Amino acid sequence: MIKRRFGFYLALIFAKLAYMFLKITKLSSGTSIIGFLVLKICPDFLKFANDYISKKINVTGTNGKTTTSGLINHLIKESDKSVINNSMGANMLNGVVNSVALEINPLKKTEYSVIELDEANVGLVYKKFEADYILVTNLFKDQLDRYGELATTKKFIQDGINLKPDINVLLNADDPLVASIEAKNRIYYGISEVIYKNETEHTETKTGEIFNCNCGKPLCYTKKFYAQQGHYYCECGYKRPNVKYEAKVTLYKDFSVITLNNTEYKVPLIGLFNAYNAIGAISLALELGIKDIEKNLLSFKVAFGRSEVKSLYGHKTLIQLIKNPIGANEVLKTVDVNSNILIAINDNYADGRDVSWLWDTDFSILQKATQEIVVSGIRASDMALRLKYAGVDINKIKVIKDIKTAVDYIGKTAENNITILPSYTVLLKMNKLKELRKCC
Repeated sequence: MIKRRFGFYLALIFAKLAYMFLKITKLSSGTSIIGFLVLKICPDFLKFANDYISKKINVTGTNGKTTTSGLINHLIKESDKSVINNSMGANMLNGVVNSVALEINPLKKTEYSVIELDEANVGLVYKKFEADYILVTNLFKDQLDRYGELATTKKFIQDGINLKPDINVLLNADDPLVASIEAKNRIYYGISEVIYKNETEHTETKTGEIFNCNCGKPLCYTKKFYAQQGHYYCECGYKRPNVKYEAKVTLYKDFSVITLNNTEYKVPLIGLFNAYNAIGAISLALELGIKDIEKNLLSFKVAFGRSEVKSLYGHKTLIQLIKNPIGANEVLKTVDVNSNILIAINDNYADGRDVSWLWDTDFSILQKATQEIVVSGIRASDMALRLKYAGVDINKIKVIKDIKTAVDYIGKTAENNITILPSYTVLLKMNKLKELRKCC
């Protein structure tokens, strides 16, 4: 046991020195490689790390993990509590170990950890790492080459939760697949009503799952917000569960207002998808007894590429990650069609090799684009073809496969604000571009 504990401390020292080396040499961003090497030194690293963190929180689900965990992390930190967070979104086993190894203090207990988990890695992490809360955002089709169908994704999460029978599970009640996850301690959050102040966003899309009740009949809806999320029921008596944290959402062009338990929270995020993220984060913060939530939400800054605003050659530039049909559809509803638009798609492992999701996404809204649309990345030609079949004027489509060249081009030729819609590995590359600077 003493020998294994020595390995833990050795791994900690190695992690911190390796990170300093990578930062100086810029050989790697270090979001996962250090975790991989730490586990080689100490396979039980997470098991030993449990002793140095008081309360452990996780966030999983298809979309919104990084923003939701970022919000929770921000609210905890602003309440003067110490917290560990994998803020760069490295959410597989190696990335989780990486974050914990770099931030843990072996001389003092950290009060909280807020770690987002890849759906398929919940069980891998929970075999060694303790957990007090897990929040599940939603379940949409995503990276079919990795996860398969939704039932498989749900099983990954369910199997992980089963390893922690006493864990508190916060579930999005409006998503029937999420709401059906089994746990001893379930807490539901959801939306009662949505008011659109920005009418361009209130657009229905065809993409979505049809869910059957366990009795075999399709679910009916009294309210449907987007995709499969809404107020559902079945003739057999099954229905959306009772919700502890139910919010009214008012969406504006640049922010949203969430009314929950007679308290108004102004959230500096756009889109209904982000309102769901905020409701989940607020609900968990309330469960934890975190103070000053309303005030501290106002100072939240999104992670890179998650509705983040940058400056590109003096142009206000909104960057929004897209990675699956439902998430992309919700992002597209918020796009300024008068902006200069860059869509950059890769098909690396972290993006998902299968890019058929482009054809399940409703790009027809971009028919209204008034400026040139630049497409880039490994699958630039596929994206250009998809836009053509979506009815976009082919004379407005420009293919520039190299990502840096495409960013330079749109930055130097834009007449208006810029919108960039990248897939995941494109986002990582863009994060290193010095041309994209901090904005207002």
